[in-house]
Amino acid sequence: MNIGRAIEIMNAADIVDVSYQGEKIIIQNVDEKTKKARIYTKANPDHELDVDVYQLIEEI
Repeated sequence: MNIGRAIEIMNAADIVDVSYQGEKIIIQNVDEKTKKARIYTKANPDHELDVDVYQLIEEI
């Protein structure tokens, strides 16, 4: 995924299905300088991770 799309999804009013390593996630924040996204899984919302945006996959 690219930075622009990650930001669009983060700010979207509708829920967009995104996965990271096969798990459905929510994008909490995107840092354009580092190209990292702060995410958490739907299954474990208390466990946040910083990952490279390019590792996120939009489910279509």
